[in-house]
Amino acid sequence: MKLFGKKKNDCGCSTSNADRGVEGADVKVLGAGCAKCVELTNNAKQALSELNKSTDIEKVTDMSEIAAYGVMSTPALVYKGKVVSYGKVLTVDQIKELL
Repeated sequence: MKLFGKKKNDCGCSTSNADRGVEGADVKVLGAGCAKCVELTNNAKQALSELNKSTDIEKVTDMSEIAAYGVMSTPALVYKGKVVSYGKVLTVDQIKELL
């Protein structure tokens, strides 16, 4: 449902495509833009910063694009094209181990 240029997502929150992050980044967060997606994004940025890697993260909110990764439960974390986690919010330490 579109209302004032915003898209209503499955999780009940609304988001716009204005905050998609950095396209082409090594790290992607797949999700509708709800609180869990935002928390995963923040944890991933902190983990990347602690590992002295680029903190650029692409946010993917398009459900067809998310499904193309084979992900049916969000939020999901993708690193260099490979899904490393889905369906839960990882801690900073868990993300550092995966990267």
